[in-house]
Parts: sequence; structure tokens; C-alpha cells
Amino acid sequence: MPAQTEPYRRPIGLAVFLIVAGVVGWYSAFDLTLEKIRTLMNPGYVPSCDISPLVTCGPNMASAQGSVFGFPNPIIGVAAFVAPIVVGVAILAGARFAKWFWVLFNLGFALGLAFVVWLIGQSIFVLGTLCPYCMLVWLVMIPLFLYVTAYNLKEGNFGNGAGSREIAALLYPWVWIVAVLCYLVIVVMAQLRLDAITSIIQSL
Repeated sequence: MPAQTEPYRRPIGLAVFLIVAGVVGWYSAFDLTLEKIRTLMNPGYVPSCDISPLVTCGPNMASAQGSVFGFPNPIIGVAAFVAPIVVGVAILAGARFAKWFWVLFNLGFALGLAFVVWLIGQSIFVLGTLCPYCMLVWLVMIPLFLYVTAYNLKEGNFGNGAGSREIAALLYPWVWIVAVLCYLVIVVMAQLRLDAITSIIQSL
């Protein structure tokens, strides 16, 4: 008797999250790109995201870290954050993607997260600033990677066995806790290095 395959269930929750997180990330990257253009057009322009000496995006945009590949980093975000939006909308429309697509999609988030982790370190430990729009990107990139990875493990898209799929399915609803723990690590680093909480309170 042939083995029965489980009916495909569209990941509606993941699709909605991809769209919302993609829109937040795209907006942040787009707005930061506009601020960069305005500073190039007018050297005396003060970016709207310059809230205090600590919470500011001007030094980040002007630094070498802000143009790692020879052009402003936000341009990468403007292009890249379209992907989760399109994939999320496609899933809601009934699209079903092959395993190799999900693996490549996951790889894109892994590379993006690696870049974001490097930028977090540069921002906190080298530049000594917290860029508001950059932090919005951090906010969405971390759970985007975690949820897509957990989904792929749950669905066996990495070629993993039934055991690991079952474990991933059990842990999948709790991925947000891992994301929160990552946020707490960033907060602790910023506090220890920059006394961020005190500085933010004083600027209010």
C-alpha cells in the first residue's frame, strides 16, 4: 500500500508575517536611503533620525560601515525586502514553492542576518550610535531568519528526517521567544557599552 502524503497546508501565518516584516524593513531602508540622498544634496541637512548624540543615523550613514560595498547599505534593503513581501503575497494567493526555493530563500536571510549582526557590532562597539531605522531592520531581520529556518526544519525542506521535523513543529510556535532573547542580548550590549537606557531617558 503506497504511503499517504500529508495534505499541503499553506503557511498563512508565516505569509502574513513575511509581508508585515518585509514592509517594515523596506520602509526603514527606503527612508534611510532618502535621508542619505538629502545629506548628499545638502551637506548642512540634519537627518530626521538624528534624535540625540546616541540615537542618530547621521554618523552611521557617513561612516565606511554605511557603504560597505561602495554604495549606501540601505539600497540593499530597498531591493532585498521586496523578496519576503512578494513571497508572502504569493503564498496567500495559493503559490506553493519547491524545497530548493525555500532553501535559497533561507540562505538569503542567513546572509542578511550575518550582515546585520556585523552592523550591530559596528554600531554599538565602533561607532557608538543607535540608528533608529537601522534598529527597525534589526527588529525584523532576526525573526525573519528564525521563522523561515524553523519552517524549513518543520517541513523537512533541508532534507531532515521525521524526528527533527516533529521537534521543529513543537518548537515553531515558540520561535518568538528566541527572537526576544536576541533583542535582550542587543539591549544588554548597548547598555554595557553605551549606557543606552540612561542616554535615551535624558534625551526624552
